[in-house]
Amino acid sequence: MGRGAQSLARVAVVVRAGAAPLWWSGLLATGVGALLPGLTGRRIGLLAGAALFLVTAAVVALARRGRYAALADGATRAARTDFLQDRRVTLRARRRARRWWLLCAFLAAVGSSFVLPGAGGALLAGAGAGLWAKAGWLGRRELAAQTLLWIRTDWTTKGPVGKPVKGYRSTGIAAGDAAPGGARRRR
Repeated sequence: MGRGAQSLARVAVVVRAGAAPLWWSGLLATGVGALLPGLTGRRIGLLAGAALFLVTAAVVALARRGRYAALADGATRAARTDFLQDRRVTLRARRRARRWWLLCAFLAAVGSSFVLPGAGGALLAGAGAGLWAKAGWLGRRELAAQTLLWIRTDWTTKGPVGKPVKGYRSTGIAAGDAAPGGARRRR
């Protein structure tokens, strides 16, 4: 990279990176938990899990939307020298950085099934569904503004709206290899 150039990752891809691992590990933990009778019984555990899924999905989808909107409204244009990171590279980096947290969360969800069968897994799956919903909201916002939102890769350690994030960058709608919302761009 040249002088002054920075590496940028798509905000929607950073948000979406945790969705699939949380969703699938949550479904797996729920399935394992449904096999165990638990202290409360399967029926109560799975009903509590369904309620936890809905509440968690809503909370994750709605959390910090104001900060996302404020950063998006104040986005500056990306420079020509900025390097736009591929979707695949962003996903791999984000998932690798959090794989141990995901493993611990999965084990905790399976462990909680001895008390409340399936509830911990439904909580994980709800977090994944909420992240997908948030990425979809960002995608609709990007389409409405006809701009894609980017963040410096060195600021993503605390998430796309964490304390180190000073602002977003924007590009035209055709930049990068990810569609609005962070999904794979269809050819």
